[in-house]
Amino acid sequence: MEIEKTVVVPAPANRVWELLLDPQVMGGCVPGMQSIQVISDLEYVAEIKVKVSFISAKFKLRTTIVEQRAPHYLRTEGTGEDTSVASSLKQTSEIFLTEQADGQTELRILVKVDVLGRLGTFGLSAMKTKADRMWDEFTEKLVARITGTGDAAASGVKVTQAPAKPPVAARAPVAAPASHPVARPPVAAPIDAPIEVPRPAPPVVVQHEAAVPAGTWWSRWFGRSPRRESTDICIEIHRGDTVVKVLWPVEGASHCSQWLRDYLVRQE
Repeated sequence: MEIEKTVVVPAPANRVWELLLDPQVMGGCVPGMQSIQVISDLEYVAEIKVKVSFISAKFKLRTTIVEQRAPHYLRTEGTGEDTSVASSLKQTSEIFLTEQADGQTELRILVKVDVLGRLGTFGLSAMKTKADRMWDEFTEKLVARITGTGDAAASGVKVTQAPAKPPVAARAPVAAPASHPVARPPVAAPIDAPIEVPRPAPPVVVQHEAAVPAGTWWSRWFGRSPRRESTDICIEIHRGDTVVKVLWPVEGASHCSQWLRDYLVRQE
């Protein structure tokens, strides 16, 4: 379903642009909005309640700004679902702002939305009628917010900021169990030139002279070794008929990643 609407609002394009990116304002202008969680400047999670005919749905809609050219163009994509009524939606919205000679701004919006599930069983006419009503209510509140004749932000919509992710504490590499079947020699790469590897978590290098059957790229690099323990990272490198296996304790995964990047750079 595609919906295209146009309205002229009494404000310059810069002002309209600011309001469109303000979660407090949009929370008060969009009909049925219950709450907005700000994930970042480009991503939001909103709860919106929609009623079509006799079915009421409460969608948790994740919206991402995928393109913007301030203050004239904005494109967003979003998905949402309400499992209680077995319905989901996917939408793409484009907003075009064109400033007029008299200082006002034409706001044109183009929405493409797919509704699946129970709500999707309603006809196109019923869905467009609902969209028309929501658009009229949205523009009325937006104009009221711009002109100061109403306060769209004072609508009871809860706007929150997503909690910051706590920093991940670095874990010092720990020694492998004493029962490890392979002795750990000093760190050294058996290919071309030695590659410097941090010493806290040295790998175990096991070299086999017999060739192994070729498999996928993934299996050629990260093959399983019957001699490794479940707590090891196993990297398998093929050079002609020679196979070099590097066993690395999982606690030193970050060092393993750096070693592998250094090795790949040397091969380019």
